[in-house]
Amino acid sequence: MSMPNEALQKLMQEIEARAIFSQQQLQIVKSQMAGKHRDIRLLQLTSRELDTLPPSTKVYEGVGKMFVLEELSDIQKRLEDEKKSSEGDIKDLEKKFRYLETTYEKAQDNINQILNRGR
Repeated sequence: MSMPNEALQKLMQEIEARAIFSQQQLQIVKSQMAGKHRDIRLLQLTSRELDTLPPSTKVYEGVGKMFVLEELSDIQKRLEDEKKSSEGDIKDLEKKFRYLETTYEKAQDNINQILNRGR
């Protein structure tokens, strides 16, 4: 038993909208992941540069329009914490990416099934 054309058309539009939305979200998640990877590389570079300094070196951190004297160990700890946070964010984004990828693939499969039934 086949569906009426109007119902089939409406179903097709809903599935296409879901596929388009998933595809857009995939691109957003990809760019967010790339940004987090850039952040991690920057944090690693900064940390490596700080590792070359002697422990007695005075280190200043920019806060708004001023610079505040910080302990080298405090800055290194903060950088490590930020790196761990970014790595956690990347794991979450990877989960979201896999979910969206599956959603997109299922929508594409549904579209193909509808088109094959119409033949």
